[in-house]
Amino acid sequence: MENNPGAVVGGDEESSALNEVKKQLRLAAPLAAGCLLQKVIQTISIMFVGRLGELALASASLATSFANVTGFSLMSGMASSLDTLCGQAFGAEQYHLLGIHKQRAMLVLAMVSIPVAGVWTYTGEILVWFRQDPEIAAGAGRYIRCLIPALFLFGQLQCHVRFLQPQNVVVPVMLSSAATAALHVAVCWLLVRRLGLGANGAALANAVSNLANLSFLALYVRLSPVCKTTWVGFSRQAFRGIPGFLKLAVPSAAMVCMEWWSFELLVLLSGLLPKPKLETAVMSICFNTYVFAFMPPMGLGAAASIRVSNELGAGRPQAALIATRVVMLLAFILGISEGLVMVLARNMLGYAYSNEEEVAFYTGRVMPILAVSTLFDCLQCVLSGVVRGCGRQKIGAFINLAAFYIAGIPAATIFAFVCHLGGMGLWFGILCGVGVQMVLLLCLTLCTNWSKEALKANDRVFRSSLPIDDAVVSHSNEQGKQSGV
Repeated sequence: MENNPGAVVGGDEESSALNEVKKQLRLAAPLAAGCLLQKVIQTISIMFVGRLGELALASASLATSFANVTGFSLMSGMASSLDTLCGQAFGAEQYHLLGIHKQRAMLVLAMVSIPVAGVWTYTGEILVWFRQDPEIAAGAGRYIRCLIPALFLFGQLQCHVRFLQPQNVVVPVMLSSAATAALHVAVCWLLVRRLGLGANGAALANAVSNLANLSFLALYVRLSPVCKTTWVGFSRQAFRGIPGFLKLAVPSAAMVCMEWWSFELLVLLSGLLPKPKLETAVMSICFNTYVFAFMPPMGLGAAASIRVSNELGAGRPQAALIATRVVMLLAFILGISEGLVMVLARNMLGYAYSNEEEVAFYTGRVMPILAVSTLFDCLQCVLSGVVRGCGRQKIGAFINLAAFYIAGIPAATIFAFVCHLGGMGLWFGILCGVGVQMVLLLCLTLCTNWSKEALKANDRVFRSSLPIDDAVVSHSNEQGKQSGV
């Protein structure tokens, strides 16, 4: 990691490490809570469906997995390009650009949702073609068709969230998610139990909750004085520069989807092992534990993205370097802490999900592998946030492709089916994939020239495809001179 000794642009003093820790923790805690609350909404829906019977639960679980792979991961990934665009524009004090970027993202995600909705319409037939049980596939098809409104709303919701976060507005996002999660319980009860809509009601409840969350945030954006300079109303400029937006949004989506899909694939592979019921149960327990353990580092990763993009946009490469070092240290401490909890509680975690002694014992054997994976995942999560803050998602996508599809999944297949390690072999594969991902991202970060990244951020903000006047060009040139590179 190149330590460029240049003075901080604008005469500001360098951020101390202690101040940086405070800034990142203030951001990370609400961000992690918000991520967890959004995850809880899908879990609540599945819990209500689970009381309707085994077939309904199997159908809804299969539909949710298919929806995550083909839709929600894509929406989340494309929206994450706003981490770069809005974060750097906010740091550069070009506040009006945040609203333009948000509108453009909303337009693009709405357009992308249309073909995804078309695929969802034929989910039942697609699953039968992949040799899934016809009865379960038919139920999954009905469930996911009722999720289509939630898809369109989810994309717009992500645009609002990614618009607010780079402005360091994270507590309102968390409170909105909390209110939505509480509302979701009531909506599920009303649609599933009271109105008797069954599993379809649980799917429709996701749309209602997404609409409520989106409405809360949209009202905040329009009424809060915090967004007075970043949201100035709708603009025709949002229709321009879409190809430029896609150049960042597509690799952003690929970076997220490559990792997300690999975990879904490993869950499917667990069903092909000997004793599939035991292996699938243990994989499900470990995967759920892993997902919840992932929320705090996800919050740290989002905080890293905000801090790095803001500092680079402001032309302060040294501050971005300090932010990166601090977040890596915090991630290491967090990973060690979570890993220790998993190891110490390994013999009890299984009983939280199942009364079967065999399931609990097997889960306890897998937990040490999970603990090491969690440490690596904490580090890669914050390094991925640094990559997004710099706008280097294209490289990040190639790293995730290599880590999971050249290293991780082949290793999991060999360990599980050739070495006959079963579910433990699948988690060894995950460990290999996440380890390679972390090492490659670390190498990328260590080789970063922060002054050049600040210039690239400056160029992205001031020489974008948006119409700009001579004053903006002049400001851009002067800021480039001040950065001394």
